[in-house]
Amino acid sequence: MSLQPLTKVGDFSFSVRRSARRRTISIEVRDAEVVVRSPLGVSDQVLHQFVCKKRSWVLRKLAAQRTQLARVPEYNYQSGSLMPWLGRSLQLSIQSGTAGSVMSHGDLLCVTLSSRSRLSTTEQTRALVSRWYREQALSVLSAKSHALANRLGLQFREVKVRVTRSKWGHCTSAGILQYNWHIVLAPEPVVDYLVAHEVCHLRHMNHSADFWALVASVCPEYRTHRTWLKANGRSLVL
Repeated sequence: MSLQPLTKVGDFSFSVRRSARRRTISIEVRDAEVVVRSPLGVSDQVLHQFVCKKRSWVLRKLAAQRTQLARVPEYNYQSGSLMPWLGRSLQLSIQSGTAGSVMSHGDLLCVTLSSRSRLSTTEQTRALVSRWYREQALSVLSAKSHALANRLGLQFREVKVRVTRSKWGHCTSAGILQYNWHIVLAPEPVVDYLVAHEVCHLRHMNHSADFWALVASVCPEYRTHRTWLKANGRSLVL
C-alpha cells in the first residue's frame, strides 16, 4: 500500500492510499480526516475529480465529526477529578505509597502512586487508572456476557477487551466475544445493549430480521441505546 501527501480540495485536504488489492475508489471520513482509497494506476486527476463530486457529502461528514470531537472530554488526572463509570462519576483520590494501585470505594477511585516510579504524577495516574478500567471492564463484560448467554442457552469461548477504532464489539466464528473496554464509560443500559448485540451473534452471525428480533427480546430499547452510542461514542475515551 502506498500513501501520498495531503491534497487540498477547497475547504479540506485528503490523503490517498493506493493498494493493489482494491478494485474501486472510495472515500473514508474518520476522526475529521479524509482518506481516499484507490487501486493502483488511477491518476491523481481522476481521484481529484472523484473527491470534488463527493464534496458536499464529505463536508457534511467533517462537520458532524468535528462537532463530536469538540465534545471529547479531557481529564487532568488530579485529586478531585471526576471519571465516568457506567453512567455515574467516580472521584479521583490520589496519594503516594510504596507501590502503585487503584481501588474503588463507593464513588471514590483511590489511586496510590509508587514513590519509585519515574513517571510524572499525571502520567502514572493515567496509566494506573487506564489499567484499572480495562481490568474492571473485562470483569463486568464477562459477567454480563455469561449471564445473557446462559439466559439464551448459548455458549462462547471467552471474552476479550481491547481498544478498537471502528467497532465497539465483535463476535468471532470461533465464539470469542471482543469488546472495546471504553464502553464502560457509557451509561450501563448502553453497555447492556452492546453485550446483547454481541451475544445474540452467537445464534445469528448476521444482521438479519431474526437477529434484531432476538436483540429486541432481551433489550427492548436497543434502538435508543444504539443511537446514543453512534452519537456519543467518540467521546468515550480516557
